[in-house]
Amino acid sequence: MRFYRPFFLLRLLYPKALFRLRTRDKVLCLTFDDGPDPGVTPLVLDILEAHGVKAVFFCRGQLAEKHPGLISLIKSKGHIIGNHGYHHLDGWKTVTRVYLRNFSISAAFTSKSLLRPPYGRIRHTQYRELSENYRIVFWDIMPYDFDSKMAGTKVLSILRKKIRPGSIIVMHDTIFSSVPSFLDEFIDYARTSGYGFVTLPVSGRE
Repeated sequence: MRFYRPFFLLRLLYPKALFRLRTRDKVLCLTFDDGPDPGVTPLVLDILEAHGVKAVFFCRGQLAEKHPGLISLIKSKGHIIGNHGYHHLDGWKTVTRVYLRNFSISAAFTSKSLLRPPYGRIRHTQYRELSENYRIVFWDIMPYDFDSKMAGTKVLSILRKKIRPGSIIVMHDTIFSSVPSFLDEFIDYARTSGYGFVTLPVSGRE
């Protein structure tokens, strides 16, 4: 079974984390995880630029270190870089000391202020430590663009049905993602439905 929105209890467990923008305005925030990827990230950037949309890229530190040119490109286009850990560690399966160190190492290549836990899995002790220095961002909609069993048309249909004012949408700029096949059409659909696009502040709290 797929869950397109996080469990409500997570909002209670992580009260300072951001799941959805606190607004009644029809705005959306696009975010992309697990990159940068030399084959996919430039395609995503081209689509975003064609529409004048800015987004947040939660990058893996290991890939950011390997592809610094792509990080520079993302920034030069006016997008925001977030920290997704140096390695893609599952917080539920990783001891806190190692988990915290993973983000600390990644910060040198990504961000020291904006963070998304891989898989959305983070222990409360890890959350408490990291939230002292980072704005922790989850999501309002997970359309499963990374699932090879989900065609891009299906992902697009999910997004059309699930978006609402303030939705933070998580997608992926990786070779496994169907994003390049539907992102252009989704942005057009959202715009014709009266939505605009915003990014996230890199410091402070909502």
